[in-house]
Amino acid sequence: MEDYYWNDKFDYLSKTRWLYYNDDYLNFLISSVWNINKPVRIIDFGCGYGYLGTKLMSLLPMGSTYTGIDAGDKLIDQAREIFRNAPFQTEFILGDIQEMDFNKTYDVVVCHAFLLHMDNPKAILQKMIDSLVNRGRIICFEPHWISSMASYHLEGHALSDIVQLGFLQELYERDAQRSGRDGNIGIKLPIYLSQLGVRQIECRVSDRVNFLDPNSDFEKNSVLYNSLKEDGFGADPGEEEPFIKNLVDRGAALEEAQKEHRLESSLSVAFNNDVFLSYAPSMKITSGIIER
Repeated sequence: MEDYYWNDKFDYLSKTRWLYYNDDYLNFLISSVWNINKPVRIIDFGCGYGYLGTKLMSLLPMGSTYTGIDAGDKLIDQAREIFRNAPFQTEFILGDIQEMDFNKTYDVVVCHAFLLHMDNPKAILQKMIDSLVNRGRIICFEPHWISSMASYHLEGHALSDIVQLGFLQELYERDAQRSGRDGNIGIKLPIYLSQLGVRQIECRVSDRVNFLDPNSDFEKNSVLYNSLKEDGFGADPGEEEPFIKNLVDRGAALEEAQKEHRLESSLSVAFNNDVFLSYAPSMKITSGIIER
């Protein structure tokens, strides 16, 4: 497990997950869309430090239980510590989901920004389905990167000064074709779930819009700025040569890679906590019911 990439990413994960959802919208989904009105046994694939548990368990009916599975021992240790005094039953399992078998035990299975990192997402979805009882619910919170990249407005800059949408769209598509890992998987999940026999499928978009406002409370604005920076917006792209080589190796033309480095370098200088920025992450939330 020492080589598991996310094992040392607790700081990044804890500083950025809150950018994607409003708590009241999650409450709306649970109570008014999914109609979860009795205790459920929930399992979280790729749970990390238990982010979804911290969000969902306080909104679910009393008596619900939470099980998390992750390949990172440090993340599992963090989760156990975070939930040490939780007023509900928890279990955290260290293991590689791709090598595990699952019994039809749980009422709800969830994942968050997990499938995009899998080179076999349909196989993982099947494992998620296999963990559910009859009439169990699968819920996937996954990104649609190109939609997200189109959802920035930095005051004083045209979007084309910040993002090469056409170039990035092709880059993401080539990456998915080459590796199977798909940052745009969120928009495809309704199709995948239907193909795997899931029914009553519904896909929604997170309502969160992050607004960086220099006229607002300084401390609150600084927290948002730092989280956006941690999430990659306005980050320094680093030295030009290795940056360009990486993009060319991924199929970019030399001119496209050079332009991308110029744009990201310019943005890293322009982006600070004194600017106005609106950003909608556009996370997709797809759910369906298993009928056996």
